[in-house]
Formats: sequence, C-alpha cells, structure tokens
Amino acid sequence: MADRSAPPGQATTADGVTIELAWSLAEHPRAAAVVTHPHPLMGGDMHNPVPAGVARALAAAGVTAVRLSFRGAGGSGGEHGGGDPERGDVVAALDALADVVQGVPLVGVGYSFGADVLLAVEDPRLVGVVAVAPPLRVLPIDALRAPRDERPTLVLSPAHDQFCDPDQAASAVEGWPSTTVEPIVGCDHFLAGGVQRVVDRVLTFVDDL
Repeated sequence: MADRSAPPGQATTADGVTIELAWSLAEHPRAAAVVTHPHPLMGGDMHNPVPAGVARALAAAGVTAVRLSFRGAGGSGGEHGGGDPERGDVVAALDALADVVQGVPLVGVGYSFGADVLLAVEDPRLVGVVAVAPPLRVLPIDALRAPRDERPTLVLSPAHDQFCDPDQAASAVEGWPSTTVEPIVGCDHFLAGGVQRVVDRVLTFVDDL
C-alpha cells in the first residue's frame, strides 16, 4: 500500500477534468471500493449520507473506500454530462485507488445515478459491482456493463423505490449473467435507516468474491 498519510485529493480524467476524491482508509485492507453518488443535478455529491455512510462503514470493516464527486458536482471541475462522460470519472478514481491500495480486489459500489454510471464502466480492474437503488434508466439499458460481463453484479433494490422497485429491476436485468437482484425491505429510494443493511450486504459480497 502507498503512503496512507497522503492519498490524493484529486484525480484527472482522460479528457482532462479534475475530479474531487475523499478517502476512508482501512488499516489493513482486504479489498478496496470506489463509491459513487446520486444525481448531481438533484443535489447529489460524494457527501450524500448514503455513499458517505457506506464508505466509512466499509473502511471500519477492512475495505478502503474512495468516493468521488462527479464532474460538475462538489469540488470537481467540468460540467454534468448526463452519465456517459461520468464513466471516465469513475475510471480516474479507480486509477487513484489502484495506486493507493495494491494487491487486493477492487469493487464498485454505486448509489442511484452513480449505480447506473458504475454499471456502464467497463474496467477489468473491477472484480464485482454492487448497484444500490439503480434507476436503470440514466443510460440506455443496453449500454450498461452487466449484460456483457460475467463478473458478479448485485442489484440492491429498495422495496418501495419510487424510481425502480425490485420487480422493475428484476425485469430490466433479466438475462444478465452473474447478476442477482435483492430487495432492501422497508426502504424507499433514499434509504433512510437502511445504510447499514447495504453495508452488511456489500461486505458479504466482497467476502464471496
């Protein structure tokens, strides 16, 4: 592992956009995760309580996490791109993560808009993806990564999600290889009271890889 006292606070995308990063460092990481946030045009950035809470809890359980603010959000440069250019933001964060934490599996954990973007990232360093409350409509469904990929994909769908409930999610991903849809009982899209359940399932997912 690189110098834990000074992980980078920024990353630069292939198209030259500066992306803000925030780290939750595990003492002896057994895995590492890039964590993405909800829609920037609806107030989403890396300080949203879901990705922030997930990242902190993962680090406490031995999984180093890096959050990013997508272009046009938080302290990142550039402008919101609707989901497609944001895939490059995730890759830039993965570059930084792979430099800071070496020799452990890398996973992606995305929430809402960030879940859809993450599903569209085709990067061989990711050994698995957890999509939390994905709307499955930010990008065309056939643009998402999972239908073309055998790496494990877990869709955690809140039982009362206003945008895509578990039945809708299961229908949308029907036929995707290595993909499981699980409901988050008692929660809507905003996951009040459900963050720890998400973390617990992510940790199980990591352990099973």
